[in-house]
Amino acid sequence: MTRHRKLSPGKLVIASHNQGKVREIRALLAPFGIEPVSAGELGLPEPEETGTSFAENALLKANVSAQGANCVALADDSGLCVTALNGAPGVYTADWAEADIFEGGPGRDWYMAMGKVEGKLAELGPGTDRSAHFICTLALAWPDGHTEIFEGRANGNLVWPPRGTLGFGYDPVFQPDGFEQTFAELDPKQKHEMSHRADAFSKLVKACFD
Repeated sequence: MTRHRKLSPGKLVIASHNQGKVREIRALLAPFGIEPVSAGELGLPEPEETGTSFAENALLKANVSAQGANCVALADDSGLCVTALNGAPGVYTADWAEADIFEGGPGRDWYMAMGKVEGKLAELGPGTDRSAHFICTLALAWPDGHTEIFEGRANGNLVWPPRGTLGFGYDPVFQPDGFEQTFAELDPKQKHEMSHRADAFSKLVKACFD
């Protein structure tokens, strides 16, 4: 049986510059006495995600922050996997949103990204399978090099046009199984309880807190 390293109350770095992710992870950590601070707040670098899997990218980000802050770090790599597109955009989920939308540098246009997915589904014709799932891989890294990995999943279908303003990323087009609302229409508390990130986090809690 695998022995997991336990997390103690105190400071932990959330290895992300994505404020939406940081908010969700802060909310999930709140009951455990953890004092989360984001990599962005600490001025830590945002490493290039060169991995070919969610786990590789999550570990890369977690290790950079753990070393940079000399503190335990938690990183998330997540993405949308569309069945009819052979799992795309997958690990390139954020790349599909890259656009020169801000003066002085590139940014992310999620409406454009959602449109790309819808456009590719439309090319496949009516009756195309619209099932999709979100994957979330959480990586914990300690300054001494120890790491832990946890993966979660949320199944659903894609809708068009986008609906809701409460989520981020592809949330406005993702309708989880068993619901008529998209992730962006659900109350954040309700989404936190059932999302791919919550699924991964529940496995982390069982291993590292319980």
